[in-house]
Amino acid sequence: MTGGEPVGRRAFVAGTGAALLAGQAGAARAAVADGPLPGFHPALKDALTFPLAWGNSPIRDFGTWRRAARAKVEETLLVDREDATPYAPEFRRRTDRDGYTGELVTLSLTRHERVRAALLTPHGPGPFPAVLLLHDHGAKFDIGKEKLVRPWYDGARLASARAWTEKYFSGRFVGDELARRGYVVLVADALGWGDRGPLAYDQQQALASNFYHLGSSLAGLIAREDARAAGFLARLERVDRRRIAAVGFSMGAFRAWQAAALTDDLAATAAICWMTGLKEMMVPGNNALRGQSSYCMLHPGLPRHLDFPDVASIAAPRPMLFFDGGLDPLFPADGVRVAHGKLRAVWRSRHAEERLHLRTWPDLGHVFTDRMQDEVFTWLDHVL
Repeated sequence: MTGGEPVGRRAFVAGTGAALLAGQAGAARAAVADGPLPGFHPALKDALTFPLAWGNSPIRDFGTWRRAARAKVEETLLVDREDATPYAPEFRRRTDRDGYTGELVTLSLTRHERVRAALLTPHGPGPFPAVLLLHDHGAKFDIGKEKLVRPWYDGARLASARAWTEKYFSGRFVGDELARRGYVVLVADALGWGDRGPLAYDQQQALASNFYHLGSSLAGLIAREDARAAGFLARLERVDRRRIAAVGFSMGAFRAWQAAALTDDLAATAAICWMTGLKEMMVPGNNALRGQSSYCMLHPGLPRHLDFPDVASIAAPRPMLFFDGGLDPLFPADGVRVAHGKLRAVWRSRHAEERLHLRTWPDLGHVFTDRMQDEVFTWLDHVL
């Protein structure tokens, strides 16, 4: 009202309706808080109790628990578990390097398509220990395997690969370093990277959505392919199948401990800069809240049963190494602390705590520097 004039019925109703609508709009705006988090996200997090985690589950036999937990992870991948497609490897583009040979191998990791990978083999009679190397995300899709192996087969990618190693790996190609140290190394492109891309950053959610529409999963495909890649290594005559490790940085670290949970072909795992508690990661400002890259690591419904360290614990009591950077903005210190505590409890319950190597590098961020690499290489020599 204005000037003290009485309000008519029609004006009152209109004004009241407008006020109600404004209130509803305000409530709608308040329903999404802290960016894309729902306003009621604390209640959703409180509801996550991870009932299938070792120690929470009513299953008391560890072998039985491992089978049940692995089956639950496999269920959420939305990609068929049984894939008897022959690998049918084709080897070409061979080159000799300092102490090892490089070659490209094209193989079937699923029935859907052929994938090209880099395979490095030390000089000598073998059989050798082997490493399944798993590349990172980094929102950089023009290179995948080339982030870890110096590309002798594609000069156009060499400059991009060198710049990446300078940024994250102290200028080293981790795969070449391992091969010089006597390891067979296999690294393939995940879907969207290198030969299987390049994907654009803002296309990731559409790609993942299309997988879901088709009754499948991008993250599930990556998981299945990584487990199958470990199986391929185990079947190479040049490899000692009892001495195969998975090693990865960033998303590659996630892929490494995930592969160890899904297959027994891996005897050890080194995961650098990807381990946290889920609840501690889902906080305002965290990179995971942006979506996009998260879809490469998102298995719908799995958090109703297991946390990230619970999944990694399926591999217990095999040797596992987890490195984190104290200055890493992607994984808050409290999340790393929670995850390490859960991992330690599982290995301790198996009387195998000495097989679990946990370390936070207080002066480092999201990197896999030469210092970290050297410690990983020494650890691999010890556990394989």
